[in-house]
Amino acid sequence: MRPVGVLLAFCCLVLSTTGDHLRDFCSQTLNPDRKPGFPKKINPHDPGVLQAARHSAERFNNCTNDIFLFKESHISRALVQIVKGLKYMLDMKIGRTSCKKIQHPILDNCDFQTNHTLKRWEKMLALEPIRQRRGKYPQNLQQN
Repeated sequence: MRPVGVLLAFCCLVLSTTGDHLRDFCSQTLNPDRKPGFPKKINPHDPGVLQAARHSAERFNNCTNDIFLFKESHISRALVQIVKGLKYMLDMKIGRTSCKKIQHPILDNCDFQTNHTLKRWEKMLALEPIRQRRGKYPQNLQQN
């Protein structure tokens, strides 16, 4: 074990005898299942995930020559990784809407295509880095 790890283990051992809340902190710190910087599952309905999904759909719209806009329809899996900000990894489905690009509409007001010949769905894996202000991480990523 490296000297830093030994020192941390020793400090946690000493502090654990002084109170339960410190023992909980030390068990989180030394938990081998929790690896810092590794992606973690997050609720697909989390506001940050929804923001990243919308951003991915908008980027898709900017890169395609389709005359209609696409928007996110379903997020089947979401991961988040704390790097310099948050990096969202989304397994999602986007669909063609009835709004044309030249109209510059708000995607929230666009319905999905109902015309069978114009209906189109795309499955995509989106990687969206989102910069967060200091301390503004989703609740399930903050340590108590």
